[in-house]
Amino acid sequence: MSANDLTYQDYLNRINIQEVLQHAGYTLNRRDGLRYPSYVRIGSDGRRVHGDKFIVTRNGDRCFQPPEQRTYNVISFIKNFPHLFPQHAGITNPDHLVNEVCRDILNVPRAVRAVKVLEPRKEIKPFNIKDYELTSFRKYDFESIKKFYPYFKSRGISIDTQKAFGDHFMLATKTSQSNASQTKQRHAYTNLSFPMKVPGKEAVVGFEERGRARLDGTSGYKGKAMGSNSTEGLWIANLGKQELSSARNVYWFESAYDAMAYYQLHRDNKDVQQGVFVSTGGNPTVGQLRGMLSVSLTAKQHVCFDNDLAGRQFADNLTGEFHKIVLSRVQTNDANKDYLESIPAGKGYLDGDVDMLPQTLYKQYGKLESACQEAISMRQGGLSHVDDVKQQENQARAYFAEYRQSLRAFLGLDKLNEGGTVREVPAHGKDWNEQLLDDLKASQEASIEDNDESQKVAAGIDLDVDGSIEVEESEEKKRTHSSIKR
Repeated sequence: MSANDLTYQDYLNRINIQEVLQHAGYTLNRRDGLRYPSYVRIGSDGRRVHGDKFIVTRNGDRCFQPPEQRTYNVISFIKNFPHLFPQHAGITNPDHLVNEVCRDILNVPRAVRAVKVLEPRKEIKPFNIKDYELTSFRKYDFESIKKFYPYFKSRGISIDTQKAFGDHFMLATKTSQSNASQTKQRHAYTNLSFPMKVPGKEAVVGFEERGRARLDGTSGYKGKAMGSNSTEGLWIANLGKQELSSARNVYWFESAYDAMAYYQLHRDNKDVQQGVFVSTGGNPTVGQLRGMLSVSLTAKQHVCFDNDLAGRQFADNLTGEFHKIVLSRVQTNDANKDYLESIPAGKGYLDGDVDMLPQTLYKQYGKLESACQEAISMRQGGLSHVDDVKQQENQARAYFAEYRQSLRAFLGLDKLNEGGTVREVPAHGKDWNEQLLDDLKASQEASIEDNDESQKVAAGIDLDVDGSIEVEESEEKKRTHSSIKR
C-alpha cells in the first residue's frame, strides 16, 4: 500500500491514542497513581495545568477527559480538539486535519502526500450561498413566523427574541442528488441557518446549521454547511447596527442558540439590547478569536462560553489572544522592554515581573501588596470591626487603581483604550439555553401550583398547617347544623 492510499481504518490500526496525546503536547503523568495511563499538559512554569488531563481506557484505543465520560479514538480526538495541533492553522476541513496529523505521526513525507483528502472521497467545494434557496424571517408576517416555529419551540426561544435577531438567521434549502438503485434522485433538505462572516467583511462564508427537533423532543441535526470557512468565519449579530470598531459590548458564545437564550434572559439590559453577539459554532479557532478581537478591541468582551472544562479552556484562549493583541500594539522601548518580556504567554499587562519596573512603580506595587495583606489579615483574624475591614479593603482598591493607571501610562496602553474581558457563566446548567429551559420549566411549574391553589381557595378548601384539608362551611350550613343540634 502506498502512502497515498492510507484510510481512516489504517490510522486506527497503526496509531495508538497515546501517540496522538503526545503529539498534541500532553505528557505521561507517572505520578498520578491511576490504574490506567493518564496524560497531562505542562505549563510554561514547568507545572502541570490543573484540570487538563486525559485518561486512556482499558483497551488502550480510546481516552476520556474527566469528569466527562465521553471517549475519543484517534480520529474523533483530532476532530474534537483541533486547536491542540499545530497543523490546525490554515486547515478548514477536519478530515484534512486528521490526515495531516496522522501522517505526521506515521512520518509520511509531505512530498508524497495526496493533495486531496481520502475520506470523505469527494472533494468539498468552497461554500457558495447561491447553492441555497433562502427564506427570510419576516417579523410582522404570521405565516413567516410559523415556518420558523419548529426550530425554536424546543429551545424555549420566544417570538420577541426571534424578532430581535430576525435579520441574522434564515431557512436555507439545498437540493442534493444521489444515485440510489442506479436511478438519480434529488433530495431537498432545509435547516435553520445562521450566516457566518469574516469580521469586517460582508461576504457570507458559511452557515451554522440547526435542524428541527426530533419527535421525541431531543435536539436535531447541528453542524456547519459543507465548505464553510470555519477557521475565520463567525456568526455576528450586530443588534446595535454600529461599526464593529465602535461597539461597546461583544458577547461570545459557542452557538447561536446560546446567544439568543442569553439575550432572552437579559433582554431588559440596554447594553444587551445594543450588543454584538458572536457565535463560533463550536470550538473557537485562533483565526476566529483574533479576527473579531482585532476589529473590536475597544469593546468589552463578554466571554459567555459553556460552563464546563472545554468552555473554560475556550475562555482562557480568548483572554490569551486578547492580551496578545493588546501587548503587540504596545510601543517597546528601553524602559519597558524587560517588563514586557517578563509577561508569561497568554497573560496580561498586570502579570509581569514587578522587579523589572522602575522604582516609583515598584513602590506603588509595594503599597498595594501591603494593603491587600493587611485587609486579608483583618478579615480572617476576626478581631477587627467590620467597618475597619471595609475601610482597609477600600484602601487596597484605591492603591490598585493608582498602580494600574501608572502601569498603563508606563506601557502606553491608554492610547489603545482597550475594553477588557469579563467571564460570564449561567447561574445553573452547562450553557445559556439550558438555563433558559430550566427557568421556563420552573416558571411553568410555579404557575401550575399557583393555579391549583387558586382553585382550592375558590372551592372553599384551605390547607391546614399540618397538611390536612379543612372545608369551610358556609354561614347558611352552619346555622342549619346549629338548629339540628338544638
